[in-house]
Amino acid sequence: MAEVRLAGIGKRFGARRVLEGIGLEIRSGELIGVLGPSGCGKSTLLRMIAGLERIGEGDLFIDGRRMNEVPPARRGIAMVFQSYALYPHMTARQNLAFALQAAGRPAAEVAAAVARVAGMLDLTCCLDRRPAALSGGQRQRVAIGRAILRAPRLFLFDEPFSNLDAGLRAAMRVELARLKQAMPASTMIHVTHDQTEAMTLADRIVVLAEGGIAQVGTPLDLYERPQTAFVARFIGSPAMNLLPGVVVATGARTRIRLDHGGAAVVAVATGDAALGLRVELGVRPEHLRPVGGPALFSGEVEVAETPGEATVLHFRRQGALSVAAKLPGLHPGLRGRALHLDADPQRLHLFHEGRALR
Repeated sequence: MAEVRLAGIGKRFGARRVLEGIGLEIRSGELIGVLGPSGCGKSTLLRMIAGLERIGEGDLFIDGRRMNEVPPARRGIAMVFQSYALYPHMTARQNLAFALQAAGRPAAEVAAAVARVAGMLDLTCCLDRRPAALSGGQRQRVAIGRAILRAPRLFLFDEPFSNLDAGLRAAMRVELARLKQAMPASTMIHVTHDQTEAMTLADRIVVLAEGGIAQVGTPLDLYERPQTAFVARFIGSPAMNLLPGVVVATGARTRIRLDHGGAAVVAVATGDAALGLRVELGVRPEHLRPVGGPALFSGEVEVAETPGEATVLHFRRQGALSVAAKLPGLHPGLRGRALHLDADPQRLHLFHEGRALR
């Protein structure tokens, strides 16, 4: 168990500032997802927590102890990397046992611990194979098992599934979820660029953008109550539609006239000062539905995708405006059709200068 606190953490590489003013408290037993686009500093942040990268600014505390100058081996941390980092000349059993043997543990204790973890991760059948004879998922489970055997206070996962194909990534998400259930007291930080991993695994998600924290919250918080337009578009697939417009009526509900000719009523209360304000109306593709009359958006379907459980419609661009809708079920024959789309006012979001209006 470990409580982690980041206080004003920052990092520069030469003149380039990668992270600035990162403040975060991670509770003991929590699984935190760190999510963001490539180059936002996710792995750098994780490496500073691990002690593999020097902290440029601020302080790191684990269980109340300042860790800035503490060597990695003394931080009580185990890290699972994107690359498996297994010893190729050793079997899976030997890879798992190596750290315990190096620590001088009795052979019987090592064997029992390896057998226990192998059973937990469904590796018993392949303990005597070398990494070259293992699948990608099995190799990643060996890497995770090696971390478990160290009995750390804190697990760090640095994009551990990004080298796997889609099917294996889905299977490994389930394995990691089972592992967390089997070790409820373990604190875990999972860095990923894959929002599906973060949304399905994490208790809370930290979204990084432009060197800082854009938002911290549960997966549902980020999906239903994004605080910025960046988070609104980053969470969800396809991304949230952002339609520019102007406030034409205020009160308990706000009426928006959209630049492309549509209109919408949003369940967001505004005062008289908001009248005439330039805004962006946010609506998720899965919340748009075809209607017969006046709508917030009307357009011609340019591309229709049918992944199986839904139909994703991409409408012909109107200038710089790009709009997508996601309809449940299969809807053949919509390409080239003109549709009118509307949404429940409760499902709509308003943003002004990139910040959510509440």
